[in-house]
Amino acid sequence: MRWFRQLLGSKRVQLDPGRQQALLRDVRHRYGAGSPVRFPEQVEAITRMLDDDDGLVVAARMVSEAADEAHADLQAQAHDVYRHTGRRLLVHRRNYRPLWKEAGPALRWPLFALPSGLHPYVQVTAAVAAVGSRAPRLGQVTDPDLLLARVFEVLDLTVIGLEYGQVRVDTDAAALADRLISTAGQVLAAIDDPPRLPPPVREVMRRNNTLDVHDPAGPRVVGGINPGARMRECLLV
Repeated sequence: MRWFRQLLGSKRVQLDPGRQQALLRDVRHRYGAGSPVRFPEQVEAITRMLDDDDGLVVAARMVSEAADEAHADLQAQAHDVYRHTGRRLLVHRRNYRPLWKEAGPALRWPLFALPSGLHPYVQVTAAVAAVGSRAPRLGQVTDPDLLLARVFEVLDLTVIGLEYGQVRVDTDAAALADRLISTAGQVLAAIDDPPRLPPPVREVMRRNNTLDVHDPAGPRVVGGINPGARMRECLLV
């Protein structure tokens, strides 16, 4: 693999697995829904912690972990639906939208219940931001193509949650969606031979729907988000 040869051949990369583990433990245990600090402030603090190559490795790991755990959760949910109803549901990581169109009301949005304890509006948002800010370094520390696929996977799930009403569209949810879109664009720009955009992204890009964005603490509408327009802006390069 090109990225692996770059990693082995680069004398500039000096990674510290012990520090990475310490960072990961710190990010997992100090932050999240149990903290009294507002989500955006936690995201900012974590992003600062991950601002070097070791932090980039940790950020990439958290994004991939969130995607892997969400996929495993959806497979388990599909199995439960089959066990109780005999109805078979297909779970495809590259495109979750057909699954939601077929069985959305029977499914639970998986990112709020990740076994690792990562919160989508805290650790995942911060990890995505860290990946985007250091996207040109990805080829030195990990496989950028695989990570891009995981970013798109979490983006797919996030937009599905907003569009299908399973996730309240507040400023924290909108921040996650916006960071995923912008980071996907930054990673695409950093890859020599970028892949074709996945089907759910192409589907959403054909739309022009603006969703109201609410205050996390109340019903007040404080703005809007148009995922399709934002994707066209960031991903059509």
